[in-house]
Amino acid sequence: MKIVHFSDPHAGGPAEDALAYIDKRWVGVFNYRFRRRFRHDLRKLEQAVAYILDTRPDVAVCTGDLTSTGQPGEFAKVLPILRPLRDSGIPVLYTPGNHDCYVRRPRCVAAVRQMVDYLSRGNYQFSDLPILRQHAGCDFLLINTSRPSNLLCSWGFLARSDAEWLRRQCEEPHVRPRILVNHYPIFEDHPILRTRHRLFGEKSVRQMIESGLIDVSLCGHVHRPYNRTDAEGHGENCAGSVTRNGSMVEITCDPEHRTFSYRTIEL
Repeated sequence: MKIVHFSDPHAGGPAEDALAYIDKRWVGVFNYRFRRRFRHDLRKLEQAVAYILDTRPDVAVCTGDLTSTGQPGEFAKVLPILRPLRDSGIPVLYTPGNHDCYVRRPRCVAAVRQMVDYLSRGNYQFSDLPILRQHAGCDFLLINTSRPSNLLCSWGFLARSDAEWLRRQCEEPHVRPRILVNHYPIFEDHPILRTRHRLFGEKSVRQMIESGLIDVSLCGHVHRPYNRTDAEGHGENCAGSVTRNGSMVEITCDPEHRTFSYRTIEL
């Protein structure tokens, strides 16, 4: 079976209401206005969708940060680009990123919830996460680690209840490959230096991956892609930012032997 994994398009735009100037959105708007819009090209997302539609993998995985500040207008920018993929019949597994869950303003919360429902074609809701979905002989474990944080940080949190849910899933017989889907890397080389950007509460999940209870972790958040897997393809794959690097990852899985191989797709 084949999976195409992409992440972090970061569509952006201006502040959409007056409250954006008194909550965290002004930081993201400023960042987009003076830095991110020069680095991220949404045409690369269009090319990614075209590739997926042409090759028709068994599953398409997006590990979040469709937007820069989680505003409805930013989700509206990616909606027409992703619509052909959503309507193609190819299962789309989307877990929000920290920029999709940027603030607690009702309009923004509603926008990310609607996007989860839309891309999954109503197969699961934001409130359903964490959730298990089976596709093409694999178990996909979807969790949400993205929540609004303070002005200066983009950290994530693995809730204890979600960690316990993962533990219960891993207690079941390991008859199919288990693929974890979330926005944040589980493995962090520099947890102290990257305190402002890291995932907290990840230790138990890292142990599940290292012990083989979870075969692969798919993530984004870090814009430079990397692949940290062993000879059988077990470990972690970060897709990076599709709009900044112009790349995504095609993963081939042999469910019977629980082996994986990875190929970078240059757009």
